[in-house]
Amino acid sequence: MPNQVADASCNLSLYIWRERPAENIELANSVLRICDTDLGEEKGVMSSFGRNSWCILVLASVLLLSCLADTAVAKRTGELTVFWGRNKEEGTLREACDTGLYNTVIISFYSVFGHGRYALDLSGHPLDGVGADIKHCQSLGIPVFLSIGGGGNHYSIPSSASAEAVADNLWNAFLGGGNSDVPRPFGDAAVNGIDFYIDDHSAPGDHYDELARRLDYFNSMYYHATTKYVRLTATPRCAFPPDDPMARALRTGLFERIHVRFYGDADKCSYKNGDVSGVVDQWSKWTARYPKSQLYVGLAAAESGVPDHAPPPVEVYLKYLYYDLLPKVQKAPNYGGVMVWNRFTDNRTGYSGAVKGWAACSYAGCVN
Repeated sequence: MPNQVADASCNLSLYIWRERPAENIELANSVLRICDTDLGEEKGVMSSFGRNSWCILVLASVLLLSCLADTAVAKRTGELTVFWGRNKEEGTLREACDTGLYNTVIISFYSVFGHGRYALDLSGHPLDGVGADIKHCQSLGIPVFLSIGGGGNHYSIPSSASAEAVADNLWNAFLGGGNSDVPRPFGDAAVNGIDFYIDDHSAPGDHYDELARRLDYFNSMYYHATTKYVRLTATPRCAFPPDDPMARALRTGLFERIHVRFYGDADKCSYKNGDVSGVVDQWSKWTARYPKSQLYVGLAAAESGVPDHAPPPVEVYLKYLYYDLLPKVQKAPNYGGVMVWNRFTDNRTGYSGAVKGWAACSYAGCVN
């Protein structure tokens, strides 16, 4: 399957040539105009190849460039984020960063907090080496975040005191704090920020807004800093408006990025292959409500990528994404990119290898 997906971008380019000739017609006409002139003969080209052979060669080159276009785009810097830590078979954090696919990696999850309990769940990944991997990723210019919450029900922020305690634990265990009484699972490595992946079981009164403010407060400890040392992102479900605890947190305006999850449940806004109506409707509400945040469309490599049992050609699935979904979401002025859930399934399907360049298309002006 990975090899099949690796060829999908090139196959899709051939689809563009076959199914959308208008996009290439001007280039083809330019070649034909040259063939209809004596320019080639004057330059000695025709005398070497003959008029017909020369034209065939050039037209073949045009077709080849059409196929290679996506490869060139894929090498551009794209805004692609992935969640790591959900399956020990996904490889190390260092390996994820070394692929060159991701601009940000989010470690998941800090899944137990509140009521004086704190725990990290990396799905069987050994902690040894994660700290060194974090530093390695950061040396490549790839920020590493820690996501709190997840699908379990062992976390809550029931009070203001709890918000302060959880923030202090995050600060001293994973960020820039120095309380020697607090264990640091990643050693002296510090993540770049905290992601809020809070599911809808949270109590209406949970104080995630106060947690966000307390975490942001730690930035004041870095005097004269031009960048934030504690950055905040959120990964809410796609249904708008968000649940009350997350809505209050987002209203603080402290979240630089919001990854909207268009996957994971039967909600009408979850993205399935070829169906974008619910996604676009909810996406427009998210982008309008939070104009100062960068919005990322969150997709599951297993659901919206290339299922192992998929009978149609691989490029059919990617075609939906390329022609239908991304051009619509990229119209938002605060579109930030694509968030992929998760590294394990992405590694199996090769999903990000196909979409990395497309995630940046709006910045390159290739989407109308």
